[in-house]
Amino acid sequence: MRIAPGRLPSDPSERHATLRDYFCDIDASAVDCGDAWELTLAWPADPERHVDPTLAAGLAWWGDGVRYETMFAAQRRSGKILRCLYDSWTLASWSEWMTRQPEADQQPVILHVDDHRDLGSPRLRVGADGWSDMISGDPVTLLDPISVTNAITSGAIGMGSFMTPFLHRFPQCEVRHLCQPPKARSTEIFRFKPDVVSDSLLDPLASRPSMILRDSEQRTGPSTYLLTASLDDWLTDTQDRPLLLHIDLDYFNNRYDGDSDWALHASPLDPPRDAIMARIDDLMSVLTKPDIAARIDDVVIAFSPGFFPAEFWQEADRRLVDGLGLSDG
Repeated sequence: MRIAPGRLPSDPSERHATLRDYFCDIDASAVDCGDAWELTLAWPADPERHVDPTLAAGLAWWGDGVRYETMFAAQRRSGKILRCLYDSWTLASWSEWMTRQPEADQQPVILHVDDHRDLGSPRLRVGADGWSDMISGDPVTLLDPISVTNAITSGAIGMGSFMTPFLHRFPQCEVRHLCQPPKARSTEIFRFKPDVVSDSLLDPLASRPSMILRDSEQRTGPSTYLLTASLDDWLTDTQDRPLLLHIDLDYFNNRYDGDSDWALHASPLDPPRDAIMARIDDLMSVLTKPDIAARIDDVVIAFSPGFFPAEFWQEADRRLVDGLGLSDG
């Protein structure tokens, strides 16, 4: 992949920061070829890149021979539940859900359990005939799960940007975001609006899908984004609409937050094991109520290496899967 020479800083540290910010989950290196920069992408294999010192033990528990550089692809489905290491696979699961719907424009409620909003701009080019992957050049269509899978694999759709394409396709849906302090201390209401942003690296003439949040007084309804730490507020007035449940385990503990300087964080979300498991049980108690459980069409559980500590993976997984009772369909 080649880009014009003026698009990257000449200073190595600034160039590294620019590439990390743009490509996010996947590592990029650039070689100066004089008339262009030659970019090479690779999923990171360095344990220090993934921050968590207990990650190797977590991967051993996961099994399937997964390595640091193959974590991005690790996933397994059991009935309605997709378990994955990277939560970018949530969009692939939602894409499959779309293919099963008798009504193409049915607007779901997204139950987003996460320490992040995941509303970044994916590396997708917006064109007159739809979206294309800015890394591979391939078309991306949400009604084609294979195309979504390919865009996740290329790095075009990442952990922090998987929500945005779905909200572009379903601009009248609702997002209910359950988040713990310090990132959520009260219930806030926003309206979301699909938008586009100019690309900053691969093609400055291209536009990419983005999302705007604006304060709103409308508590629920189409195009609303509710951010709350309250389980009661989170599920209020979801009516009879289908529910898509996404659980990122960093909601329960985000000790590392993907940051090598995690030990310096002033107010990390790092509760002890007992508090984590009690919070999982609290979440299960509301999600298994008959009027809620019957409407959950799809569940994604993401383990988030480098965010949620791997020392808790096994126990958290068992509590969630047993608590949801959805493993057999």
